[in-house]
Formats: sequence, structure tokens, C-alpha cells
Amino acid sequence: MMVCVAVLATGTLAACSSPEEVAGDVGVVQNTQVPPTPPEVAESGSAQDDLERRTAAGFNAVNFTDNENADGASRDFEYSWPAQVSAIPGLARQLQQRRTQALAEQKVAWRGTLEEFADSDCNSCKTDSYGKTWEVVADLPRFLSLSANHYVYAGGAHGNYWFDTLVWDRQANDGEGEALDPYALFTSTIALHDAVRAPYCEGLKAEQAKRRGSVEDGGYFTECPELDRLTLLLGSSTGKSFDRLGLLAAPYIAGPYVEGHYEVTVPVTQAVLDAVKPEYRASFSAK
Repeated sequence: MMVCVAVLATGTLAACSSPEEVAGDVGVVQNTQVPPTPPEVAESGSAQDDLERRTAAGFNAVNFTDNENADGASRDFEYSWPAQVSAIPGLARQLQQRRTQALAEQKVAWRGTLEEFADSDCNSCKTDSYGKTWEVVADLPRFLSLSANHYVYAGGAHGNYWFDTLVWDRQANDGEGEALDPYALFTSTIALHDAVRAPYCEGLKAEQAKRRGSVEDGGYFTECPELDRLTLLLGSSTGKSFDRLGLLAAPYIAGPYVEGHYEVTVPVTQAVLDAVKPEYRASFSAK
């Protein structure tokens, strides 16, 4: 049986794939008839041991590219995720859907650019690059925490990048799983803000001072950004519970582009635990 996919956003992108091709596209190794089920996570052993058990069950990382060249113009598209994502069919399908949509949107935009600059010899004006790389932040018995670096270049002096994140809850929907925004595990953004604001701002100021030599008061990039402008990562030092939080500030949020992004890690404290929703509290621990 062939599986056919049509992307109506472009009106032109359509493809038919065999079940084997579809399986490979989401990272399943094709040396078995039925994708193996990831083993249960042992209660003992290191976080690295648990990670190796979950990635040795016949799944591959996915590194997808789709590039075009036309009359000196180029379009580059890259999208990847690790083997731990491929081991979760529902999550792999969701990221594949996101990838398909992003690719279709890029193609539409690039074709519009080619028409706009058809009579121009400015090749950089007709260059479009898109990259998204998902990585594992923490792999717990219940949750898989992920982060993504998202890069876009569409002409100009340089491209720009920012971050994405999600937490996959293996127990949600009667075991089918669900993708959550990390903030959804807390009673409110305000409650989490109050719990991490002081240590975050202190850590950010120290990192700014390292890069700049000093941090002077009064400038635009000396003010500590609000939590809703940051990307929240849920991390773990044990592989059993979330015990630290990563707060990412993309370029132009905590500093100019030349300084790059800022990442500050703060521990899970009792104040953070108090801000966690009761149904998720067992997966957190204070350091």
C-alpha cells in the first residue's frame, strides 16, 4: 500500500511513499517487521544508563534536508531530531507534521522572493535558509524534555535564531502521550516567575559582566527580561526527576546579536516546587 501526502499550502507539493519510506522518515530502523517497544526504565542506575537503554531499541535520529538551486538563488531546509523522539511514534508524527508545514511555507516564500528579485543580480536577496535541530534536555520515566535551535536566513547581513521547547508526557491520554509547553506544568507563569526571578537575574548579570567586562546600569540590555520572553527548559541531573531549570534568552533579548544568546540554569528549590501543579509534582525534586 502507498501512503500519499499532499501539502495544499503550495498547491504543488505532493508525494506518495511506501510504508517503509514513511517509517524511515520518522527514524525507525528498517531491519525489523514491527518497531520494537522501548524498554521500561530501570529504577536504579545512572541517567546515562537509562538514556542508553531507551536509545538502543532500534530507532534512529532523523536528519532531513530539502534544498533547491535556481539561477544563482538557493533554498536550504534542514530539520532533525534525536533517536529518543523516533522511539515515540506520536511525538515523531507531530514533529514530522511541523516539519512538513515549515517546508511548505518556506517554498511559498522563496518562490515569491524569486519573482520579486527576478531581474536582480543580488543572489543573497534570493537566498533562504531554514534549520531546526531538536535535542534532548532530559529523559525521565514519565517525561521527555526537548529543546530546539531554530535558525532562519532570508537575506541581509546575517540570519537570526531563537529557541523552541516541549515536554512529552508519556502518561497523558491513557498512555498515548501529549506534547506540553513546559510552562503548562506550573500553576501559573507568575508563580514560577516569583520563584526564579532573583536567581535568574543574578546569574544573567554575572554572565553579561563576563562578556562585556562590566554591566552598566541604565542601558536597554542591562534590564533583566521578563520570564515570558524566555524559553524554559526542564532539566535533570539524575534522569529521574526535574531538578534544574534552563532559561534561554535569544539574541536581542538580553544582549545585542554579537553577544549571542544567554542561558542561565537555576536549581529547583522549594519555591519552584510550590509552583508546580500537583499532578506533576512527583516528577520534580529540590536540590
